[in-house]
Order: sequence, then structure tokens, then C-alpha cells
Amino acid sequence: MALQALQSSGVTFRRILSHFPEELSLAFAYGSGVYRQAGPNPDQKNAMLDFVFTVDDPFAWHSKNLKKNWNHYSFLKVLGPKMITSIQNNYGAGVYYNSLITCDGRLIKYGVISTSILIEDLLNWNHLYVAGRLQKPVKIVTMNEDITLRSALDRNLKSAVTTAFLMLPESFSEEDLFIEIAGLSYSGDFRMLVGEDKTKVLNIVKPNIAHFRELYGSILQENPQVVYKSQQGRLEIDKSPEGQFTQLMTLPKSLQQQINHIMDPPGKNRDVEETLFQVAHDPDCGDVVRLGMKKSVIYSSLKLHKMWTGWLRKTS
Repeated sequence: MALQALQSSGVTFRRILSHFPEELSLAFAYGSGVYRQAGPNPDQKNAMLDFVFTVDDPFAWHSKNLKKNWNHYSFLKVLGPKMITSIQNNYGAGVYYNSLITCDGRLIKYGVISTSILIEDLLNWNHLYVAGRLQKPVKIVTMNEDITLRSALDRNLKSAVTTAFLMLPESFSEEDLFIEIAGLSYSGDFRMLVGEDKTKVLNIVKPNIAHFRELYGSILQENPQVVYKSQQGRLEIDKSPEGQFTQLMTLPKSLQQQINHIMDPPGKNRDVEETLFQVAHDPDCGDVVRLGMKKSVIYSSLKLHKMWTGWLRKTS
């Protein structure tokens, strides 16, 4: 029997989608309004629904959406679809959000991202924002037959598994794996180290083990470097230098570059493959990868902040 999202069916999401232009290569819903999370949340049934809409032509899509849903946009709507598309593509993580919208009786937030920018993020983890969302269970509402997009979605999941493998010991539980995966996009986020937010990853994973298993089960079964004992919920992976080097060589480009930056002494200028070979033989390989993830996320956050600051200066 198919796993069900919280308090919803495909009909609920499709009714909401009917209020928007149809040209979507991918639309998905995510967050606590879709999948149950642990922790204090008194009214999950009526929680805001979060969506991401992926479009091939953001200018054309925003042009149509402004005609259908003018009131969804902030003051930027007076600048027109060209400016909105420019802000979407060139500032932030490539996503333009409209928030606190009442649609079909539900409060929603939706982000719009171009298909090409999403594919780049899925493959290379340039921002690890939407790609990070898609490493956790989401509710796919619609998806077209774009082979490149489907392949990138699969690659993002495999990259998440490989990165988690490198940071885990030789033997571990499914829950250990899913906690590592769910935490990837939060690496380097100071909010996750203090206060209530440090339990956010656990709150996502614990009530949704079955959904994570559904998302990653076939990848784990097909991976030649892992023994997946699904009945016991246990895994064993190849931690030999050869095995780790194979895994390191398949990591997203941005993470490989951060690892290379950490390990490459000033003036040496080694190529990435040489550095990864050294890391594979290092007893602290997992710690190096974890540090690389933190630096990668921090770098992306700083880059986003710099871009937004630059845009605000231009418009002030």
C-alpha cells in the first residue's frame, strides 16, 4: 500500500495546482504540512503547505501567473515578469517565493525555480537548497517526462547516500543513515547547533523512517558497496581506501572542491583527484568530508547573502 502524506491526498494538491499556470516540469509539496514531524506543533492539520514549482521558462510562467494571481506577489509585481525572473535567477538560491497565500482554503507558500538551475543544483550542489529539500521525503504532485531532470533527481539521492556513507562507520542503522542524509543541507548552519533547532533533523526523521526507506530503498539495494539488511534495518559499507576513493570520486563537484581546498597546502595546487586519493587513505576521511560539507553550506550561504546585499544596494 502506498505511503500517505499527512492529512492529504493527491486531490488536495492537484486542486491547489489548478490555480496556477500549467507549464510545470516538476511540482512538489514538502515540510510539516505534508509529512508529520515530531516535536511541539499544535495544529499540523492546518499547517501552511509549502510548494516548489519548477518551470522551463520562468519569464513566460510569471507572465501568466501575474495575470492569474496578481495579488500573490509583493511590490515587485509592478516591475513586471522580466525583473521578477531576473531576481529569481540571479539572486538567492535561484528560487522566487510567494508566501502567506490563501489558496483553495489552505495557507500556502510557493517557490519558483527554473528547470536548468534546479538540475545544476541537483548535480553539483551549488546551493543545496532545493536539492536539499529533495533529499528528504516530499510529495511529488506532477512531473513531466524530462529525462535529464529525472536523472538529476536520482543523482542527487545517490550523492546524498554516498556523502553519508563517507561520514558513517563501517556498520550502522537505517536511522543513522537517514539522520545523516536529512542533516546534509543543514551542515554549517549555526542554528542547528543551539536551541530547539538542533533537534530539527531528528524530528524530521523519526516519524518518517518508512518514507525515507521508500525514497532510498532501491538505491541501497542496488549499491555494490553496501550490504543492506533491510529486515534488521542495518547496513555495512566498504571502508577500504579503494572503496572510499570510489565514493569520493562520485561526490558533487562543489563538495569535491571544498575538500580539495581543505587538504591542498598553499602553493601545492594539486588536482582534485590527487587530493581525494589522499583523503581516501586518511583515517579521518569521514571528518574531512563532514568539514567539507560544512564549508560548502557556509560558502553557499555567504554567497547568497552577498548577492542579496548587492541587489538591495542596487534598488535602494
